[in-house]
Amino acid sequence: MLSNFTEKGFGFEWKDVFNPSEQQLKDLALEYNLPEAAVIDCLQSEHLPKYEAFEKYFFIIIRFFDSECKVESDNIRQLTRKVAIFYNKSFILTIHRSETDFINRISDKYANEKSVKHPFDIVCKIIKNSMETFSGPLNKMDQEMDVYDSNIFLKKKVPDLLRRLYLIKRKAGVIKKLNSISKQVIEALPNSHQKNSFYEDMRDYQLRLETEADELHDNINNLVSLYISLSSQKTNEVMRILTVFSAFFLPLTFIVGVYGMNFQYMPELTHKWGYPGIILLMVVITISIFQWFKRKNWL
Repeated sequence: MLSNFTEKGFGFEWKDVFNPSEQQLKDLALEYNLPEAAVIDCLQSEHLPKYEAFEKYFFIIIRFFDSECKVESDNIRQLTRKVAIFYNKSFILTIHRSETDFINRISDKYANEKSVKHPFDIVCKIIKNSMETFSGPLNKMDQEMDVYDSNIFLKKKVPDLLRRLYLIKRKAGVIKKLNSISKQVIEALPNSHQKNSFYEDMRDYQLRLETEADELHDNINNLVSLYISLSSQKTNEVMRILTVFSAFFLPLTFIVGVYGMNFQYMPELTHKWGYPGIILLMVVITISIFQWFKRKNWL
């Protein structure tokens, strides 16, 4: 599908293409003399953000969060989609897989806007809006983290908690990685393009997103470490209790084992006070072990 946003009042030509076939891309490449290597990149759905300068065009690939992705998605291809952008002084071409809301909003908002004087201004807005799509998922993951944090400290059981934390960690890692690569793209733009308010606005938002992504990623790592630590502590507590019980019963079991042997001549078995004496010995040993544990603060 082809949308021609030039008709909305822009002072330059802006064509938006979504869900193009391979032949349509080839036709566009011939019509506008686009670099063949860049057109090939448009066909690769998993391509990471990049920036390239050609003789007649600048070429940018950005990725934005796919609001229709599955809950279990945890990699770049599943969580995000891409937009390929060709632009020069008088032309901009955007290519993406399906109709994209924020591109339509940009075309509606900045049509006939006098502050938009160059296609690069629109490029900045597209990049910024693509980064804004990650803000909602980051906030949602942050809220989930608060819930899990409370449950862990209150020792409430959450089904598959470790798996959920790992999934959030993977998603946050994807956003952090994409933001880092997008930062490289933004910084690689020509210096002559960086001297306007649109660029500064885009750059400021990138720094904000970087801070949020880094903070969330660090919080997840800390919470996972805390969860594992508390789980280990709980295991150690169980093992400590079992060890204490073993310490009580080991000498008692030894005594019972000795007097349970089937030898014919064992004087204590026929002694009048043999049974009470052994029971008393067991009580004394148990009390002695208990007092020793108390002195060591093991109980």
